[in-house]
Amino acid sequence: MPAIAAALCAAVLGLAALLGGARAQQLSPGYYDASCPHVHDTVRRVIQEARTADPRILASLLRLHFHDCFVNGCDGSLLLDETPTMRSEKAADANVGSARGFPVVDDIKATLEHACPGVVSCADILALAAEISVELAGGPYWRVMLGRRDGMAANFDGAQNLPSPTDPLDDLTQKFADLGLDDTDFVALQGAHTIGRAQCQTIQDRLYNFSGTGQADPTLDPAYLAALRRRCPAAAAGGDGTGLNDLDPATPDTFDNSYYANIRCNRGLLRSDQAMLSAPEEGAESTAPIVERFANSQAQFFQSFVTAMIKMGNIAPLTGSMGEVRRSCRVVN
Repeated sequence: MPAIAAALCAAVLGLAALLGGARAQQLSPGYYDASCPHVHDTVRRVIQEARTADPRILASLLRLHFHDCFVNGCDGSLLLDETPTMRSEKAADANVGSARGFPVVDDIKATLEHACPGVVSCADILALAAEISVELAGGPYWRVMLGRRDGMAANFDGAQNLPSPTDPLDDLTQKFADLGLDDTDFVALQGAHTIGRAQCQTIQDRLYNFSGTGQADPTLDPAYLAALRRRCPAAAAGGDGTGLNDLDPATPDTFDNSYYANIRCNRGLLRSDQAMLSAPEEGAESTAPIVERFANSQAQFFQSFVTAMIKMGNIAPLTGSMGEVRRSCRVVN
């Protein structure tokens, strides 16, 4: 019986992968060329305006696309608000109090609805916003595959299983592998942490009680540890965990490969960052060489990041007559 169950599970996963791949083949960079030809320029203009008031918005929009695609596939389900019969993914532990940028997505959607009513999906808005945000921060450009449609329901339980910065490295790589993303994709997508901020609460255990030892994470550079402790005092000393820290202290608002150089110097902010190099007991022997390669070559990082973003954007998209194109990204039609 266990063997039969395992075979059935493998068959179901294989079918899902085939269906997801077939749907991804229906996506095209030119999907809106006739129906909404200025979609890219419109999204870019709104993001540029938002960036003037909020320099953090580029990292926030990139993160929204990631958190959307890892739950139900890239279907815009993250954007749905809570209803009496549906829990929103926004309320999941990985999103509540930290996922941000929703009003900017609303502005993009409203602008596109004025120009091309009922044409551009919220899922595609997230994909375009992610690429444009990377490009505006100095990162690579790629042609975004388009043609996704929007899901009809959120998946709160799925969002509760999003990759977490406190997950062991081998758990993280497995979560990526489950969605068809290999170790190179994983390390490259982690490089999105070259821009953005993280709250003190995400690193509090690394600073004061790593693995329940009552000590700091021994892999942290001592000078970096001292600086972080000044920014993030312990709860007993009045720290509330809401302070912000640059994910990349060297070039916090520039999309480059200094994130990997930081890790090489034991200055990875999140446990999940540093573990890629410093946790051999959790599988770092497969990720450490990739970290080193990206630290040495920004071109290789950019190339791998683009490949990984396209693969991630192809996770189980709704196409054809599946789903809908929402008029508001917050509610189903």
